Amino acid sequence: MATFRPAMPAVGLRLTHRCEYIWGMFQSPRLFTHTAAEIPTAPEWAALHGFGQQVLRTDRSGLPLEWIDYREAVRLHFMGQVAYAFGSTLFRLRGGVNARSGLRTVVEVSSIVATTGQTHNPSARRRDYTPPLNNETLFKRDGHLCLYCGGRFGPTLLSRDHVRPFYLGGVDAWNNVVTACRRCNNHKANRTPEQAGLQLLAVPFTPTYAEYIYLKGRRVLSDQMEYLRAHFPRSSPLHCRAG
Repeated sequence: MATFRPAMPAVGLRLTHRCEYIWGMFQSPRLFTHTAAEIPTAPEWAALHGFGQQVLRTDRSGLPLEWIDYREAVRLHFMGQVAYAFGSTLFRLRGGVNARSGLRTVVEVSSIVATTGQTHNPSARRRDYTPPLNNETLFKRDGHLCLYCGGRFGPTLLSRDHVRPFYLGGVDAWNNVVTACRRCNNHKANRTPEQAGLQLLAVPFTPTYAEYIYLKGRRVLSDQMEYLRAHFPRSSPLHCRAG
């Protein structure tokens, strides 16, 4: 549960000047003090302390919206836009010291936060919404497998193949593209799988918005994965492919 608690010592992560400074920026400078000297950049600090872990943001009803970083999560807490939070506690951040009481503010950031305000889920406004297509999410959709030979490869050895070639009316869309290793893609060339003597191991599909949120996640935690999986269609191949 993500809450604000004054004068509680931080447990687990030992966070000093940088976190005090970030949190202090959201507080009144007349009531809080913080040290801004020799503060590393946010990326440097995140890399050093593991702050790169993403937080899953949902709307009040629980529909997945997007991934946010810990700074955005703290901002949402301070603005009173967090309706509730659950999952594991990712960060426990110490804020500025209240000049009147001498107490220090502490905020806990959970792995999943439900927020109020305007929704950023485009599928809620358009039933025909299709997530943007890019290689990173395509490769993750297909489990980094070549859907022709079945081999598993790193991203640099994979490519996007159009099942139905452009000259036959094929389009660059989720339902017409699959992950292929460069060897199979070169062999298939500008032909259909049948013409090239290849067989697709799985049918390409367009992900729903919840599935797309999963595909965009850099490192999805087990509780976040369990939550997202509950929003996948029952027939989704990602039930088996997702870790």
